[in-house]
Amino acid sequence: MTQPLNPLVTELEPDRILTFQKSLSNYSDLVYLTFGEPGFASPKAVKEATKKAIDDDRSHYGNSQGELALRQAALAYLKDRYQLNYPSIDNLIMTAGVTEGIQAIFKTLLSAGDGLLIPDPAYGSYFAALSLAGGIALPINTAKADFKLTPALVDEVIASATVPVRAILFNYPNNPTGVSYSLAELQALADCFERHDLWVISDEIYAELTYEGHHQSMGKLLPERSIVVNGLSKSHAMTGYRLGLIAGPLALIEEIQKVHGSSVFSLPTFVQDGAVAAFKMDRDELAYMIDGYRERRDFAKKELEELGFEVVSPKGAFYLYAKLPDKVNLDAQDFALDLAKNGGVAIIPGTAFSLFDEAKRYVRLSYAADMATLKAGLARLKKYLAKQKD
Repeated sequence: MTQPLNPLVTELEPDRILTFQKSLSNYSDLVYLTFGEPGFASPKAVKEATKKAIDDDRSHYGNSQGELALRQAALAYLKDRYQLNYPSIDNLIMTAGVTEGIQAIFKTLLSAGDGLLIPDPAYGSYFAALSLAGGIALPINTAKADFKLTPALVDEVIASATVPVRAILFNYPNNPTGVSYSLAELQALADCFERHDLWVISDEIYAELTYEGHHQSMGKLLPERSIVVNGLSKSHAMTGYRLGLIAGPLALIEEIQKVHGSSVFSLPTFVQDGAVAAFKMDRDELAYMIDGYRERRDFAKKELEELGFEVVSPKGAFYLYAKLPDKVNLDAQDFALDLAKNGGVAIIPGTAFSLFDEAKRYVRLSYAADMATLKAGLARLKKYLAKQKD
């Protein structure tokens, strides 16, 4: 007799983005505007530090929580960029990307059946990680408030919850909408989170990709109840390095480290040495990336709006969340599939990020790719839509 498998796994819905990407595998010559893969190479200083580490035989086990030099560099980076004044490197854990960090946090904060608030639309991987931790998703429909989380929306969902509400996962600048928040808006939310006695998991991986004003961290507003998640994938074009971080109150970090240490033990030491170089870079050294993404954002948003899309105004990240033109009679899933098949462009339907019906009329385009790819994709989209008129 075959022994049963864990139902948390067998009943887990496959990642919707990856599933959609797989459905495009039969189509050739696609221009991909799907993944948030930076259209820049990793900085030279990072590559040189990584290569030197390999030449120096930095190929053995490292400190499970993160090499001392790396945590020192990350601690200084968080203080310089976001005025986060953690007292010690012991307040940080270096993780295998944000995804592993999120899983470790969920498994620490939540017991089976506990509720987690998730502003929707949201990155789909959150829901899978939550299911594996035995938690219950309590999505908040931000489409009702121009895709911004508000205290009223939080109050509404908590009032109707039938499970204990332990925490909120708050991602800004947001994937997929690009929405971010002013200091006044964040303070109002912080007051709301405190009133409801919530842990705040603040995913700020796109913090450096803020195009208007400066990113304000929830870790500064609510230091005793916030777990800040960040990393180098997006800000430094280092997605393949898989280098993330968690920062928060020491007592909580010590508990999360138990999960991280048993899951990953430690990150590759040569990757950590490369990350030290990244954290020590001045903001001005990375300005070319920010300027490049801002240019692509402005170009792509204008092109989409001229084609009849209604685009959520993005303040950060590198995505456009756009409502289909009224003349399009297909829902987002069918539109994205037909666009790939007959238009040669790959985008992601909004239903990959949302549990609410509004998403059936939205798609996400990434403008992370280089300008030539972006222009080619939008030219194909324009041609495809013109054909639909005929």
